[in-house]
Amino acid sequence: MALRPQHSVIPSSAPAPARSALPDSAVARLVAEVKGEVFRPGDPGYAAELDGFNLIGRHRPALVVGAVTAEDVAAAVRFGAGLGLAVGVHATGHGIAAPDEDAVLVTTRRMNAVAVDPVARIARVEAGARWHQVVATAAYHGLAPLNGSSPLVGVVGYTLGGGLGPLGRLYGYAADHVTRVHLVTADGRHRTVTAASDAELFWALRGGKGNFGIVTALEFGLVPVTRLYGGGLSFPGAEAAAVLDAWRTWTAGLPETLTSSVALLRPPALHHVPDHPAGELAVHVRIAFTGTWEDGEELLRPLRAAGTLLADTVADMPYSAVAEIHQDPTEPLPYHERNIVLREFDEGALAALLAAAGPGSGCTDPMVELRHLGGALSRPPAVPNAVGRDGAFTLSTLSLPGSPDVVLDRLAAWSTGRRYLNFLAGPDTSRSAAECFDPETLARLLRAKRRHDPENVFRLGHALLPEPA
Repeated sequence: MALRPQHSVIPSSAPAPARSALPDSAVARLVAEVKGEVFRPGDPGYAAELDGFNLIGRHRPALVVGAVTAEDVAAAVRFGAGLGLAVGVHATGHGIAAPDEDAVLVTTRRMNAVAVDPVARIARVEAGARWHQVVATAAYHGLAPLNGSSPLVGVVGYTLGGGLGPLGRLYGYAADHVTRVHLVTADGRHRTVTAASDAELFWALRGGKGNFGIVTALEFGLVPVTRLYGGGLSFPGAEAAAVLDAWRTWTAGLPETLTSSVALLRPPALHHVPDHPAGELAVHVRIAFTGTWEDGEELLRPLRAAGTLLADTVADMPYSAVAEIHQDPTEPLPYHERNIVLREFDEGALAALLAAAGPGSGCTDPMVELRHLGGALSRPPAVPNAVGRDGAFTLSTLSLPGSPDVVLDRLAAWSTGRRYLNFLAGPDTSRSAAECFDPETLARLLRAKRRHDPENVFRLGHALLPEPA
């Protein structure tokens, strides 16, 4: 019996795919080789195995392998590559891009073990682990990972794409803290990659997402954080101009111990804003400060005075409650996720954002969010990786199915020309991976791609080379 994912989703209304023409004998050999389950189109459990968080797209591969071991992953890669098929991986489905029907897909949700070495301050996670597991396990030992805003996002995909979270300005990206990567490369071999064993591949994996193999486990450093002064400040949408301007000027003098963002929300599509009428625009400022409660109160004084507070949840909290800061949605839904990196957010950019997404703009995006970068997010890490660091803010949008890219187009004049890889989801973003890197970094990634995946087996999702070799 196939295991179901943690969340059920709305069944797809599209017709079921035709049965794959894969050789029956080859499939039979694969079934005998793996410990997990193998699904073909039309098999019981095929559709449920492909459930994911973002309902904007639906995978319909020729074959699905529900992996339970690293050897299952290797067998699936050898099977797909041997038949000239693309091979991809599906964990939680938050960052789904355009699927390819002529493919083998490995689902990793059964591989979800998490272990923490409190002395070395290292976590080891399997391919399907989610952040809430790591946060809880690390907190038991007085430690914290460099997780993101949602506790349900998969650890591996988030980290390989960079990993921008509430501790970012103080500790950098999640990718900066990776110490060891266990993966299966395009030749079906198990590899353990470190800075010492293969510096170039280790560099590419941390920022290059899933272009070089399927990661079966990650090891990364944890930080000694047990609590935060954190939460959210909610204001009415009519006061968006004043709140955004206050936040814009306030960020200029912040210590690196404070990471923040501000979002224009239109609930209830994605967020419930306390004490705010459903369907109306609200402004939500998100705060994560590792300093004392007293210092946090003083730092937030200008923001609290910026408008009419509808809700104020900023308080001392255990790090295990970090998900309460952003209050990201927990039920599956369809959305496009798009973004650009801004070199600055000046008065002109503020005016453009208000015209595109503020009161009276006609914007229907459930969320438009600015995240403040700088600090450790702008400095090169001790062990270099492929994550870009040339912006001051990210501007991201969650849009309804079929919605155009209006907000980001209006702010293009302030863009660095780059995007952030983890904030790209939906069929129209699947070929945007190259736009996340400067020319020199992209050329270096492509050299690593040709070395480790010359046939471009891993060409699904956010692929550097979306076409077959």
